[in-house]
Amino acid sequence: MAVKKFVVGCFDDEGPLFDAVKKVRKSGYKLHDVYTPFPIHGLDKAMGLRDTSIHTAGFLYAIFGTTSMLSFMTWVFTKDFPLNVGGKPHFALPAWIPITFEFTVLCACVGMVITFCYLCQLAPFVKKHHFHLRATDDLFVMVIECTPKTNESEVSSFLTSIGAKEVNVQNAETGWWLGTYDKDQKLFEGQSETVSA
Repeated sequence: MAVKKFVVGCFDDEGPLFDAVKKVRKSGYKLHDVYTPFPIHGLDKAMGLRDTSIHTAGFLYAIFGTTSMLSFMTWVFTKDFPLNVGGKPHFALPAWIPITFEFTVLCACVGMVITFCYLCQLAPFVKKHHFHLRATDDLFVMVIECTPKTNESEVSSFLTSIGAKEVNVQNAETGWWLGTYDKDQKLFEGQSETVSA
């Protein structure tokens, strides 16, 4: 995985963070992500994120479930092992509707959960860099990715001017990988410059 440089700004309230996100995008900086201890309504639109398409994936998984179950039952009851049960036809579609419905829902639910975990990079034993240890507690953390044209001190000053209470520069891997959290790779141990507001 590639190691990139990030400027991390910490805010103590959602109001200044919301305004800061808009100002950062307007200034042309590359916004990597925003970490908050609770969901903030409208933040996704302020960050310029598109709507999720997980519902489309759920529909495709449901179609797969319906098609595969109907195909399987048709093959079993008409070709592989046809039985005469009370004089009913071999292709008894009304009798198959409940199990088809259940399998459709199962495929859609399990498929969407797996897709969600993959897209959010959630899995057991997966190591991912935490930009600030209090991001899930009481701080709102904005991460700006440094490009070759980015001046780190300028970005740090900009974040401080728009309300960041704490600003630091970090080197981090952007993806996720299997492993454990080692003490020598924890946050703020000789790898970051801290600028307090």
